[in-house]
Amino acid sequence: MYPSYFYDMNTKDHKYTNSLINETSPYLLQHAHNPVNWLAWNDETLEKAKRENKLILISVGYSACHWCHVMEHQSFEDEQVARLMNDYFVCIKVDREERPDIDQVYMMAVQLMTGQGGWPLNCFALPDGRPIYGGTYFPKTNWMNILLNLADVYKNDPEKVLDYAKQLTEGVKLAELVKINPKKEKLEIEILHKCYENWKTRFDNEDGGPNKAPKFPLPNNYQFLLRYYYHSKKKDVLEHIELTLQKMAFGGIYDQIGGGFSRYAVDHFWKVPHFEKMLYDNAQLVSLYCEAFQLTKNPLYKNVVYETLEFVERELTSPEGGFYSALDADSEGEEGKYYVWTKEELQTILKEDFDLFSDYYNINNRGFWEHGNYILLRHETDEIIAEKYTLSLANLNSKILLLKKQLLAIREKRIRPGLDNKILTSWNALMLKGYIDAYNVFEEEHYLDVALKNASFLLNNSFSKNGEIFHLANTNSSTRRNGFLEDYSFTIEAFISLYESTNNEIYLHKSHELMETVIKHFLDKESGMFFFTSDEDKALITRKMELSDNVIPASNSSIAKSLFTLGHHFEKEEYIMMSGTMLNNIISEIENYGAGYSNWALLLSNFCQPFYEIAIVGKSVDEKRKLLNKHYFPNKIFAGSATENSLPLLKNRFVEKKTLIYVCRNKTCQQPVNEVEEALQQLNSVY
Repeated sequence: MYPSYFYDMNTKDHKYTNSLINETSPYLLQHAHNPVNWLAWNDETLEKAKRENKLILISVGYSACHWCHVMEHQSFEDEQVARLMNDYFVCIKVDREERPDIDQVYMMAVQLMTGQGGWPLNCFALPDGRPIYGGTYFPKTNWMNILLNLADVYKNDPEKVLDYAKQLTEGVKLAELVKINPKKEKLEIEILHKCYENWKTRFDNEDGGPNKAPKFPLPNNYQFLLRYYYHSKKKDVLEHIELTLQKMAFGGIYDQIGGGFSRYAVDHFWKVPHFEKMLYDNAQLVSLYCEAFQLTKNPLYKNVVYETLEFVERELTSPEGGFYSALDADSEGEEGKYYVWTKEELQTILKEDFDLFSDYYNINNRGFWEHGNYILLRHETDEIIAEKYTLSLANLNSKILLLKKQLLAIREKRIRPGLDNKILTSWNALMLKGYIDAYNVFEEEHYLDVALKNASFLLNNSFSKNGEIFHLANTNSSTRRNGFLEDYSFTIEAFISLYESTNNEIYLHKSHELMETVIKHFLDKESGMFFFTSDEDKALITRKMELSDNVIPASNSSIAKSLFTLGHHFEKEEYIMMSGTMLNNIISEIENYGAGYSNWALLLSNFCQPFYEIAIVGKSVDEKRKLLNKHYFPNKIFAGSATENSLPLLKNRFVEKKTLIYVCRNKTCQQPVNEVEEALQQLNSVY
């Protein structure tokens, strides 16, 4: 059973019920029985603030956010605090995953005021929405003082508040504002070399990842570093990647029993996770570990992919084929309670197998957490453990697998963490691509089946009749909000990948149609960049762009990459030029801050290194593509058909009774070949 607060619509068992009871967001429903008169963000709420001339409190969070729960319990469930909030403010609750546009604006305001951000995000604004003060988590006493002080200054010195709001709003509008770069920068690999040299000074070369805590996985960083190693052949790059991927897979951030990754680790060692599990992290980490396996053939990476996808299917997949958003960090009011074990529990369950298990998963000082609980994590390799217990690797792996299944079955009887059952188009597209990558690398037909089912789900639930995208794809959701740039950009990427893995042109043409919609409704013609919101959406205090890559790549870098890819698929030079313009606007950032612009750096690799179009035409197209996918070649696209085809990369290339592979670069193709080995030689000829 998931906690009832996600689904409890019965108001008679609660002392208070506010208007959030009518919402569909699990996060908003969590607050539906607070004594605070929470309202959702809509025209009526904003009009109420203006009519009553009250300051607005915009409180932003998400269902899996631990400190959001803490602040709710300390302040928003307290009647005395609620009285202050209700008397002096119009209080708006926002699910940041449903409304990332609102989150962007007020997060930027808080970052400008305080130098930092995070969730819960609490920002106070004038009745017209212009911000005046904010922060993240506030203890109860501090929060009450802030409420009283802001109410007082707004009543007695409104001009001071208005002046500050004007200045702060101007700052929000100017932040991350991009202008066209009139200088034509050289798109050369030297920029990537400098990027890496600056970046590696911030590597943790003992435990992997960045040399700071908390540590976030940031999969896109390591996808770029894999690509950079492929081009540079610098051994220290690969060493850092492999160190990081092993430490994450061995750490507490990875669910050693059930598979899947938590959002981040609070320490340097990847040991203690913030136990919430997000779909977007696991989607991208599947893709990363697939690529790493493709390059290294390390069986650990394959195991991580298989276990993570088992977790996604078991706990984050709807019957219709959509993917849910997240699992909470807390269960029974305690962070991590669902995932940790006491020594006594394990001894009782495992009996004579406890010694082996405790060595393998560190039921010792290394794995000890708090309150007698242990976080399962690994330290020694299978080879060392197998030798210690005089077991073969096969026998060790079989034994550990049986013990994990035993503990998983017991764990599933515990009270589960809360499930956020929102189905977001953007995050589903990331997971869809994860399944496609897993299919390509491991040739598991089941992964393709799941991908196709999800693609069908998105086509049926995320698309409007005129071909535009919705942000929410839940079939039972009454909330039909226009898609944001991230919904379009990640769906385009996923559908291109699905085409390249199936040769089904529907997905390629759908990507092309979506790109045309993006250009029509999101493009800033002055800079060549794209706004996060459509021109059909009701405007906030400003229209923002998402430029830097974070736990999810920036929607602008994603769109720029797809412009490049679709430009090659359809021989549309204007798309490639648009992609180049976007990269030219941002290129100065790559050299100095690779970790924040790694997806842009991947695009730069496409421009400054050989990029191949591989066309396979003939009856054995699938067989030959699968053989090519056993090799790590990141700088390419696939086009394929079993018969004559009119797509630009395939036109006039079909030869009866033959399957030919064409390796092309810069509008020039090498001699078509019959065998994959010959194509590999052509692909390797410049290295």
